[in-house]
Amino acid sequence: MSDEEHHFESKADAGASKTYPQQAGTIRKNGYIVIKNRPCKLSIQRREHITFLSVCDSHRLDEKKQNKATIVVEVSTSKTGKHGHAKCHFVAIDIFNGKKLEDIVPSSHNCDVPHVNRTDYQLIDISEDGFVSLLTENGNTKDDLRLPTDESLLTQIKDGFGDGKDLVVTVMSAMGEEQICALKDIVTLGFGWSGL
Repeated sequence: MSDEEHHFESKADAGASKTYPQQAGTIRKNGYIVIKNRPCKLSIQRREHITFLSVCDSHRLDEKKQNKATIVVEVSTSKTGKHGHAKCHFVAIDIFNGKKLEDIVPSSHNCDVPHVNRTDYQLIDISEDGFVSLLTENGNTKDDLRLPTDESLLTQIKDGFGDGKDLVVTVMSAMGEEQICALKDIVTLGFGWSGL
């Protein structure tokens, strides 16, 4: 066999998957988890005993369960009982819309955890229809993001841009969604020009 017969072309990067598996019992405070197809984050962790679900209840729970990524707000773990595995009860907050989501998973089973990235872009323009124009690191523009729905952040962005400040926005991305989550002033970061 020649070398040409074994040549494979990679079409995806190493981080191409939107999620990765992690054992439920190892997910901790400030960790991320996917619940009902939404990326979520856990911000409070509490350990306590919870009652076990009957076999019928656990089947109903599995039927309702969807995979959304969220922030884990609370984790409770029960001890192993007569019905099998210890269970983890996750209470988490969706990182994009702020909704509270819950899930119960056997502690030895795998959960999906989203790849969450934060990227800084310089704000170039704000359109009348609520889209922002951002400058990427390589000098291209990114024009597919809307202004955030958070009133405080929205006001800061509009006021700062209206005052002519050079602003940098942080964009959080996970599972194919992106949203502006933070704002910085370039001058206060020390990136401004000092008298030439």
